[in-house]
Amino acid sequence: MTVFSSEVGVVGALLILVIVFTAIEPAFLSDRNIRAMLRVVSFIGIIAVGQVILLVAGEFDLSVGSVAGVGAVVAAQLMTSLGLPIALSIAGGMLTGATIGLVNGIVVVKVGVPAFIQTLGMLFIGQGLIQVITGGVPIYPLPPEVGAVGREKIIFGLGYSFVAFLIIVGGADFLLRRTVVGRNLYATGGNREVARLVGINTDLYKIGAFVTIGALASTAGMFVMADLASAPTSIGSGWELLVIAGVVVGGVSLFGGSGTIAAGIVGVLLLQVVTSGLVVIGVNSNWQQIAIGTIMVLAVGLDVVRRKLAR
Repeated sequence: MTVFSSEVGVVGALLILVIVFTAIEPAFLSDRNIRAMLRVVSFIGIIAVGQVILLVAGEFDLSVGSVAGVGAVVAAQLMTSLGLPIALSIAGGMLTGATIGLVNGIVVVKVGVPAFIQTLGMLFIGQGLIQVITGGVPIYPLPPEVGAVGREKIIFGLGYSFVAFLIIVGGADFLLRRTVVGRNLYATGGNREVARLVGINTDLYKIGAFVTIGALASTAGMFVMADLASAPTSIGSGWELLVIAGVVVGGVSLFGGSGTIAAGIVGVLLLQVVTSGLVVIGVNSNWQQIAIGTIMVLAVGLDVVRRKLAR
């Protein structure tokens, strides 16, 4: 199956779901519901871009939800308790996420700890850091300029987070499809030893991918912070599974070297359509989790079968 046909398949599944939910409940395609779905996707999608890049390089990160929360509360603390300028505080939040990604990358690539163990451990470390930094209570009030950014509507009633999401998606898609860096990332994830033999510094690419997803996760967390005009301890909670499930449903392989930004984002959108659609038609919230888990297992199973057939 080619990359293009994989993307077409995910888009086709997405369209079918939209048609089914709209037929059951026409309000599914209301302006309000569409904006609500795109708003959530803009947050999750920013991290999904980093997860696609990391998966292409042959690794994955389970700590992104915690990293998003840590980045947000660090930025909030810098601009409130320390009184630093907003721009400097945001830079501090991004640097925090990038640093956590760097730690993950070094431990996984240089020390040899499996990514599952390292990033799962970092998930719990991040959750603890959030509680330590905040004392278990939301950081509030933030400077009024932060809330103003969160309330600003730029496109279709959506704010700066959606604009940033579109820019990041476009830039990352160009990176993977059209640059030497992208080709080297695919080579690194596809066959690390062969990539080394042709002179690719695979360790550098893997660590760089970890740093990238850390910075993007903290960025998404800070957009939520601006949207809420506060930094609660719940920012990023549960995002790690939604991100991985979404990009895997989009056809990005858990085994490395395969997948695209476009397909990963469509996969995230597909899961959001399922979640929102089940809510609109009145399905119990417990079934929503079952549906997402089932879809993820089926997507991974399809990837395994596809790889076997390719061999």
